[in-house]
Amino acid sequence: MRGLRLGRVFGIPVQLNWTFLLILPIFAWIIGSDIVRLTELVNDLLGSAIASDPLTVGLTPWLLGTAAAGGLFGGVLLHEFGHSLMAMRYDVEIDSITLWLLGGVASFKEIPEDWRQEFNIAIAGPVVSVLLGGIAFIVFQTLPATLDPVRFVVGYLALMNVGLAVFNMLPGFPMDGGRVLRALLARNRPHARATQLASEVGKTFAFVLGLFGLFAFSPLMILLAFFIYMAASGEAQQSMLKSAFQGVTVGDIMTARQELLVVDPDTTISDLLTRMLTERHTGYPVVDSREELIGMVTLDHARSIKEVERDAYTVGDVMERDVTAIAPTADAFTALQAMQEHGVGRLPVVDEAGNLIGIVSKTDLMTAFNVIQSRGDATSLIGSSSGADIPSLR
Repeated sequence: MRGLRLGRVFGIPVQLNWTFLLILPIFAWIIGSDIVRLTELVNDLLGSAIASDPLTVGLTPWLLGTAAAGGLFGGVLLHEFGHSLMAMRYDVEIDSITLWLLGGVASFKEIPEDWRQEFNIAIAGPVVSVLLGGIAFIVFQTLPATLDPVRFVVGYLALMNVGLAVFNMLPGFPMDGGRVLRALLARNRPHARATQLASEVGKTFAFVLGLFGLFAFSPLMILLAFFIYMAASGEAQQSMLKSAFQGVTVGDIMTARQELLVVDPDTTISDLLTRMLTERHTGYPVVDSREELIGMVTLDHARSIKEVERDAYTVGDVMERDVTAIAPTADAFTALQAMQEHGVGRLPVVDEAGNLIGIVSKTDLMTAFNVIQSRGDATSLIGSSSGADIPSLR
């Protein structure tokens, strides 16, 4: 999830997705337009006697709405820092923390499979939210009645932070409560099986939430339900793939060098297009005379040259030199993650000297996955390692 980079805190990139710039003023408007009811809510739950009339004069409700909305998303940001700082204790790399339409999200390179670590990371966010709610309540109690506008904002944030913690602990995997559920399920069963069970609970929760949002005429709740459903499905699929590829290396499933079609950097663009037509290929590794990988060239690169100039330009002029490669000893799931991260369909495989020894593609990965699946049903697949005797895949 990309966005506007704000900077780094504790070494973690913090950014705003453009949807946050849309939802923040909407939240400010919702709070400001409902100031009387929210004041009554704060009074009822916190035992106060804030007068609502002075809060509805002039621009006051909109200023309070903006302050409350900003404080609420500030609490969401600290909630995500709770997850991230706990994850850093276990040497988990944090990609970023992003504020967006549905709140905040901390993106990790990988979630630990140790159930205790995942439990601690998942519970850290709600714990931070409860602490923030407690601090806000203490401040609320100490503020004098002459500062009722400030008391309203602080009291509202006390309630919302606790509410955020409670909501996140619902079993809507991959929300915090769903991750806690998976961690507890993983105590006595394989991680992939625990993920599948937590995902089913999460999808059921999303379905119920979506129905509730439909009857309550809440588009935001429906959108949240859709997000939870898709995220639960995606994470379950990723977990199954990771389990299936356990013990499988890139070298086991790649297309070897002797089977590859490569191109010389001195080949003209005209000759390259002729090869693409006759060999029905739209991309080639580019290797030098020493068999060292020096780039990749695709049909899009060739098309960038005008037809009348294609005899004058060579592959070396247009090829992509910054190539993401992978070692044959890397596991297959890492290759899949690299393809997803860089938006490519294949990765060149190079040895320690940088020589091209093969290519692994999404087709290779899916073929291997289908072969592994055919060795047993889904239950046995996610209940045990599936990477034995992998050389027989090719």
